[in-house]
Amino acid sequence: MVATTIIESGLDVPNANTIFINNANNFGLSDLHQMRGRVGRSNKKAFCYFICPPYSAMTEEARKRIQALEQFSELGSGFNIAMKDLEIRGAGDLLGGEQSGFINEIGFDTYQKIMNEAIDELKENEFKDLYPVENDIETKEYVKDLQIDTDFELLFSDEYINNISERLNLYNELSAIKNEEELVVFQNKLIDRFGPLPPRANALMNSIRIKWVATRVGIEKLVMKQGKMIGYFVSDQQSDFYQSNRFHKVLQFVQKHSSICKMKEKQTANGLRLLLTFDNVKSTRRALELMEMLGGKEV
Repeated sequence: MVATTIIESGLDVPNANTIFINNANNFGLSDLHQMRGRVGRSNKKAFCYFICPPYSAMTEEARKRIQALEQFSELGSGFNIAMKDLEIRGAGDLLGGEQSGFINEIGFDTYQKIMNEAIDELKENEFKDLYPVENDIETKEYVKDLQIDTDFELLFSDEYINNISERLNLYNELSAIKNEEELVVFQNKLIDRFGPLPPRANALMNSIRIKWVATRVGIEKLVMKQGKMIGYFVSDQQSDFYQSNRFHKVLQFVQKHSSICKMKEKQTANGLRLLLTFDNVKSTRRALELMEMLGGKEV
């Protein structure tokens, strides 16, 4: 059968298992995604071939569209395709009439992060009275994004997961996990698909748990290098965090466990910072134990 893009409207040929799309570089991302979905609609394995010039002869946007379809080929990838299409074409300005704004230059994820930070800043300052619950000194979220700098190997190795795109997808999925229950489900899925977790993958799982606890106790940056773990607390010295019970519990912990940790102030490029140092931290497991103790959990 030879057809135009009319087939993307829903033509269903269950026995068809191969489709060739000529001049694929001229089509939009959603068009290509819909057309390749016309095959493989029964129990037969399907193949889709994009006929297009070499990457060097294609426009940058066309190349990104083809690469996006190569990356997101699994069932249920429609949302990822839509987000990638939004990133390629540009989402426009949030409150303006333009349909192609600077989002195209910085990427949708970065734009969304900057927008969320701006909204949070407004809630904490100009519109503080309108959000009393979110600005409560004890329940407030003081750390939005924790930075971890380490010499531990935290990764899915080539030997464990040899497909690059699969590893990237798993990293993205892991970054979106917010609690222990979801992480356990994720780990069990990995074990079911690829076998027991190797040491570096286990270290990666522990780093996620460390990040959660460190964020709760007000640590903005965590350095784990050369057998030491150093946590940098909230950089704003005037922050309500330093008046909260959370920080008072940290001080009590330091007083009680002065043999394993030390707290001091250090002058940095961004000003004076309060930091907490643990010695003899030679694994992510030990780092997690110490961080959980700092967070108030009995280990």
